[in-house]
Formats: sequence, structure tokens, C-alpha cells
Amino acid sequence: MAAAAPRPLRLLRAAVRSPWCGFALRRTWRLVVSLAALVTAAFAMIHLIPGDPVRAALGTTADPTLVAARRHALGLDQPLLHQYGDFVGHLLQGRLGDSIGAQMPVSQIIATRLPATLEIAVPAFWLILLLAIPVGMTAAVLTKDGRRRRGELAFTTVTGVLGAVPEFLLAVGLVAAFAVALPVFPVASQSGPASYVLPVLALTVVPAATLSRIVRVETLRVLGEDYMRTARAKRLPARLRYLRHALPNLLTSSLTLGGLLFSSLLAGTVLVEHVFAWPGLGTTIVQAITEKDYPLVQGVVLVYGTAALLITFAVDVAVAVADPQSTVRGS
Repeated sequence: MAAAAPRPLRLLRAAVRSPWCGFALRRTWRLVVSLAALVTAAFAMIHLIPGDPVRAALGTTADPTLVAARRHALGLDQPLLHQYGDFVGHLLQGRLGDSIGAQMPVSQIIATRLPATLEIAVPAFWLILLLAIPVGMTAAVLTKDGRRRRGELAFTTVTGVLGAVPEFLLAVGLVAAFAVALPVFPVASQSGPASYVLPVLALTVVPAATLSRIVRVETLRVLGEDYMRTARAKRLPARLRYLRHALPNLLTSSLTLGGLLFSSLLAGTVLVEHVFAWPGLGTTIVQAITEKDYPLVQGVVLVYGTAALLITFAVDVAVAVADPQSTVRGS
């Protein structure tokens, strides 16, 4: 009879065979492939631009010697495969190249500007959750089984209109209403706690309105399930029915769609920061595009793209934790 395998080896085999291990490997592999595609697209960006990007950045009257020196400093005089290898190698070392206009490392510029973007994006993220989930659930409870038709019409109309308004237009409207007509908040830049209100609201309103509609639809679906009827038959208090039974089940599908909204929040920061002259990455990439500072554009695009991929990965994990039976085994 063969000897039994050591306990650590048996535990390792059991872990490898578990559905969670397969789920983790699949999701990690997708993340790695997506990051590789993002890096390749960011590298190709500067080479797909018609003409010489250095000449475009420095101007048509720039000294040819200066142009050649900048091309050499950026490695653009090397073979394409050699440039790609250097680009990936520098990324692995945390180096994003040097800005053409600022004459300083791109990573240093991003490290300086990123905190300002997070200071409005993170509060907006939590405010979206705090508004959309309770509002969507409340609207579903009040309008289930065809009740309160006027309330349902008002909810869908208001959220539909707010969800269709572009962040740029909403930001301009907030400035006109609360900074010009009613000088309650500062117009632009970081100038104290009050200056955060309008940018955060501009980032929050559209995703919150859209997500609340999704939460309402999912809540109505969950309220019609058999286990909710059983909970009502057992005369459980409404608070327990909605928080213990309805909320965990509606979050599974709402998180999947909500992840797309949270990714779009990153794109919204570009326009909102530009309106409020906020010194973050959004303002930085607009200035870099205007000045044709392509290494800086590359760096900011990589940061935004990586953040969107990590948000999607985090949402996948959150959905798996909320509903492991269908997500982990079915993915």
C-alpha cells in the first residue's frame, strides 16, 4: 500500500482543485492579458500619430539639433521592437519616461497630481453608493405591484433625465447656479473644504441616478422571489426582510453593472476637473494633449486604464464573494 501524502501536500492539492483557485487564476489571467493590451496600446499611441511627435511638441521652428536630441532621449531613434522592450522594462521599474514640455519625469508629475483626483473621485464613489442603493431600494418597495404610479413616473423621469446629462454640462450648470448666480461655493481650484462640493456633486449625480434605476429594477426582481414570499409569510420585520434577504441578492447583479459606472467615473474626472480648474490628472491630460506632450499623455492613459481594470477586477471579486455558488462555479 502506498504511503499517504504529507499533510501540507494534501492541503495544497485540495486548494488547487477548489473552485476558488480556478476562479482566482482565471480572473488574474484576464487582468494580466488586459494590462498587456493596455500597455501595448499606450506604446502604439505615440507611433500612430502622423508625423514626428517630437517635432509636433517642440514646434515647426525648433532647432533640428534639439529635435534630434529629444528623439534620442525618448528612444524614438531606436528600432520599434527595441523601443517596446525598453518601454515595458521601464514600466516594470516604475518609470514612465520624461515629459517633453515640463522636462521632468512623468511619474513625478502623476504622483503630484493623482492625490487631487482621488480627493474628489473617492468621495464621489462612496456618495454614489450611499445615494443610489437606498434610493433605488426605497423606490422599488414603494412602487412594487403597480402601486404609486405617479411616484414611479416621477422617479424614472428624474433619474432618466439626470442620467442622460453629460458631466461637463452638469458641471457648467452647477457653476452657473451655485458659484455665479448664488455665490455659495468657489468657482475653481482648491481653496478649502467648500471647493470640493461642486466637483464631487458633478461626478456623483449622473452615476447615482443611473445606478439607482438599476437597483430599483433588481430590487423588484428580488422582491418577487419565493424566499421573499416565505420571509413575509413568517412575518419577519420589514427591516430584516429588506436588509438581510433582499440587499445581498440584489447587490450581485447591481455590482456588475455598477462596476461599469464606476469605471466611467474616471473618464468624468477629466471633464469635471477641466471645468473647475482642479489640479488633478484630468487637467493634466487636457494640458498634455493641447501641448502635444505625448509621453505625459501615455502615462496618464496608463494610470486611468489600469485603474479601470482594477475596478473591474475588484467588482468581479466582490460579486464572487456575494454569490459564490453561481459566480465561482459558473465562471
